[in-house]
This record gives sequence, C-alpha cells and structure tokens, in this order.
Amino acid sequence: MRWRYRKLVIAVLLPWRQDGARHIGESELDNIIARRPGPSVQEILNKDTNAAPDIMRVESPAVGQSSADVSIDRYFSKDWHDREVEQVWRKTWQLACRLEHIPNVGDHVVYDIVHDSLIVVRTGPDEIKAYINACLHRGTMLRTEGGCVKQFRCPFHGWTWKLDGALSVIPGQWDFPHVDKDKMSLPEARVGTWGGFVFINFDADAEPLESYLENLPEHFAPFNLEDRYVAAHVAKIMPCNWKLAMEAFVEAYHVPFAHPQVLGYYGDSNTQYDVWPGVRHVSRMISVQGVASPSKPATTPEQTIEEMRRDVPFFAGKPIEVHAGETARGKLAERAREKISRSIGRDMSALSDSESLDLIEYMLFPNMVPWGGQALPITYRFRPNGDDPESSIMEIMFLFSKAPDGSHPEPAKMTMLGPDQKWADAPELGSAAMVADQDTDNLMRIQRGLRASKKPGVTLARYQESRIRHYHETLDRYMDKVT
Repeated sequence: MRWRYRKLVIAVLLPWRQDGARHIGESELDNIIARRPGPSVQEILNKDTNAAPDIMRVESPAVGQSSADVSIDRYFSKDWHDREVEQVWRKTWQLACRLEHIPNVGDHVVYDIVHDSLIVVRTGPDEIKAYINACLHRGTMLRTEGGCVKQFRCPFHGWTWKLDGALSVIPGQWDFPHVDKDKMSLPEARVGTWGGFVFINFDADAEPLESYLENLPEHFAPFNLEDRYVAAHVAKIMPCNWKLAMEAFVEAYHVPFAHPQVLGYYGDSNTQYDVWPGVRHVSRMISVQGVASPSKPATTPEQTIEEMRRDVPFFAGKPIEVHAGETARGKLAERAREKISRSIGRDMSALSDSESLDLIEYMLFPNMVPWGGQALPITYRFRPNGDDPESSIMEIMFLFSKAPDGSHPEPAKMTMLGPDQKWADAPELGSAAMVADQDTDNLMRIQRGLRASKKPGVTLARYQESRIRHYHETLDRYMDKVT
C-alpha cells in the first residue's frame, strides 16, 4: 500500500512532459522500482524520527530516455571542445562566485572559462556587474586576480575605467582624437544571483536565470543556501575531461568498487535518481547514510556506527549506543543534530534525519553540483583546464551555516593543490578527500582508456546512470543549436 501511495504522488505531481508527451508509464515505473534493490530511499525516510522535507518525499525516475551509447569523442576531441566553447560556455549560466566573496563596493573576482575572462565586481550596494577582462586599447587583461579596487587601470598604458564600466582616463589623450570615450565602456556579460551564488552568462539573448534554474529554487527552499558561507574551498587539476570528472560524482553505481570502505553505512545500489519531465538543466540523487548497503544485509547497527565514526570524524566523541527500539541511523542523526547545533549556535533539534545525514545532490547544467541538507554541505564546480579537452579543474566548496550573531569566519580562500598533491593534502576536506582521491585515480584510467578504446561510445545503465544520460541529452541539444 505504501508504494501504491507513492506512485499516486508521482503521477499527480508529474503527470506530463512540458512538451505534451504521454503520462509517465506506470508499468515502466514499476519495472524500474522492482529492479532496484531495497529498502528504497522513500521506505527509509518513512521510518525516520524527524521527517524529511516534502520535496524529498517524491520520486521521478527518468522515462523515455534513449539506450544508445554516448559518443566518446566528446571527452577528448579538440573539435568537440571548441564547439563546447561556442555552444555551451558562451551560452549558459555558470557559477562565478558567492555573494560573500564580493561584499563591498569594488570587491571583485576573476572568472576564467577556456579563452574567456570576466571581472565580476560589486559596483554598488545592490549591484553586481561582469566586465570582459580586456583593455579596449590593446587587449591587456585588466585583472589577473580578485581584490578590491576603486577603478580598473590597465598595467600596460594606464587606460582606466570606473567601477560602472565607463572609460575615465586615456593617458596622452591628445593622440586619440578619434576615440569617443562615451563609446568605450567595458563590455558586459549578464549577471544573476540565486541561493547566495553569483552566476554569469556571456549570451545577451539567453533566457533569464530565473527560468534557467527551473525547479532548483523550489527544491532548495528548505536548505536556505543564502544563509551559508564558504568554509572550505579546494581545487585541483584533474587528469581527465571536465565532463568525466563531474560524472564520477553524480552516480553511486561505482561505489562498491571505488569506495568499498563506505558500504557498512552508505546506501549505494538503492540510491534514488530523479529526472523530472520537461526539466532540462536539473537532476537529483538521494543516497542515504546510517544504513548499510543492500549488498551487506548482515551489518549490525553497531558496525554501521563504528565504520561511520572511523571514516567521518564529525561523528567522533562520546560513544553512540543503540538501545532497543532504536536504529543506527536514528542515533547518528541525533548526534549530527547535536554537533551542528553547537557549531553554528542554533537549535537544530528539528532538522530532519535526512538533512542531518544523507547525500542530497543536485546537478545544474553545465557544471555545478550543489548539495542540500546540512550533513554534506558541498558544492562542486567543474571546468576545462584552459584550452585542454583532456584535463579539467575540479573545485570542492563546503557551505556551512552562518552564525546568528555574525561571528562565523570570512569565506575561505581557495587552496589550489599542486600536480603532485592529493585531495588528502587539504585537511579541511575531511573524509571527502579520501573519496575524491579514489575517484581521481580511476578518472586518469578512464581518460586514457577512452583514448585507447575501439568502441565508439560508452554504455550507460538505465536507472543508476540516468542523470548522466539526461545531462548528455541536454548537452547534445545545446551542441546542435544553430548559432
């Protein structure tokens, strides 16, 4: 009866595609759910002490996706990479920074993507602009790093622009009678904000950020990302295409073999994957913690707690005991709420078990992976490493809740790991570093293997890799657009 009710919830909330296609097929939905190992995420959430937000209590398995292989040239072809520059990076909304990175007038960051560079600057108390980072005299980059300035002055010849983008100084102006300063303002990209993030878009004709985000603001309303600050920020050059790097972090199918240490406390093969009809840019997965993998049914509650405490220092401290009528998941959520409350100076006793423990991960096309909840307040960003299609820059940010009295620290500066450093060399990442290092080792092998492969495409799982399929469907639509 419980599953029959959940089917009704899905059918009522998601009855059609926006393009007018058929209802989600109930028989197909049944087949997907029947094949997935149990207990399902929804069955686990049903038993939680503190209920999860309503937005997490529905499922939307992908329906109608192709089963064709995805071409491998997109992971290493310079031609494909060059087309991505034009069709993706110059056409989509991208995360540039957080609002707390530029709190004061004149504060700015430099956002680079392949050949393009922007100065994202606060020009007024309620205004942020993004200027093309090039002098209009002879093209010199105006800024190579962020900071706080009153104006932008070219280091080569001293041409100077005000914060509002207007050209104010031309040294030796007598020699430029042909230059109209009023027509030499810095060109701009579009700017939008959501959830404390600042987004940019190079395309003047692109849809507004508000519609581009689709259902993401609704889903993140309970998580209040506006009330967070960057507590840690670590980046590393990855030995693979940026899409490969991202794909390793948006499915749990690889977990038993790449991260076997977590199976005693992490639900891998029963992870829930959501792809909503008509939604182009957003997908979700929910992986539960505090319960063992379906592949390890003999795991005791004591083992679950012991192994989670071994790998996640957050749960260290006094022993966690499970008494009659209690569960490992419930006790771990209780400990998490206690520690979160102490760390941010707020009473978090009403926080749901899921927000206290689980991986609630969304993906926003093309390259942002924000997480909900308080357990793992991560945001990933993936970009090409300059003009190289076979390496990329991966960033991990931790977004902690701000202290009510404003006593939380300033946003963390980004730590750029060197080529010989591991993620584990950034202690601020805690247990996330071990998982990232395991994936990095595999990603190097995948990139080289795709180059060696004689098979023209990669084969994706119907359900567990449906988010990757959805992502490539959207990517293909952007790549096929007529410019």
